[in-house]
Amino acid sequence: MSATQAVANAEILEAADLRFGQVGIANVRVRNADPGALRAALEARVREAPTLFERAPVVVDLSFLPAQPADGEVNALLDAVRAAGMLPVGFAYGDTATDELSRRLGLPLIAKFRAAYERAERSDTANNEPRVAPGKPAAETPAVAVPATAMQHLRPVRTGQQVYAQGADLVVVGTVANGAEVLADGNVHVYGALRGRAFAGALGDTNTRIFCGEFRAEIVSIAGHYRVFEELPKEFAGRPVQIWLDQGKLQITAL
Repeated sequence: MSATQAVANAEILEAADLRFGQVGIANVRVRNADPGALRAALEARVREAPTLFERAPVVVDLSFLPAQPADGEVNALLDAVRAAGMLPVGFAYGDTATDELSRRLGLPLIAKFRAAYERAERSDTANNEPRVAPGKPAAETPAVAVPATAMQHLRPVRTGQQVYAQGADLVVVGTVANGAEVLADGNVHVYGALRGRAFAGALGDTNTRIFCGEFRAEIVSIAGHYRVFEELPKEFAGRPVQIWLDQGKLQITAL
């Protein structure tokens, strides 16, 4: 490449930067191919937490349907997602048919979200998942699966800020402010007030937990199962708590 070409290329590249970062994206698992039913279900969730879900980017996962719908039916489902107030940005990474569908419809596959196409295996796994008796203290429950490493965040997490621990636990030494997000593939530990949003098991680990020194969260989620708090339960507000998943439902216990 000549010096002139190099200068020309540098000038072209100055028009835009390309960066990779962690972006909070929800996953819509479509369980009913009826666009009306899908829209009604999503509208209910948007009404429940408009600040979280209104105009939120979402990944659409079709793998929970008995068969992949035709292109026109998928477009109708995407329109239902938009009509509910969310913005579909791609499909969950899946099999060859999903890859071909994404190319035809002009939406990317999001590799972070892996569709569960092995339905028989998924059913068997669900039936054999370890179960935790709700309300039991930590000493009486099965051990938590802890990643080999932990990421430490030694400052408060400010409003609008997102901190993500990839492949690790996240330890926050300070407060998580309203409108801030903390995410981890492992457990989330907040040694201060949790006022914002906490997501443990970001890649689907159902054995992860959330621990905080002062519970005032907007939303908590483990392995995609979430709970929004318009009003905190009085017995837990402002107290140290731990949160875990039991048979698909979030459980909260005071520490």
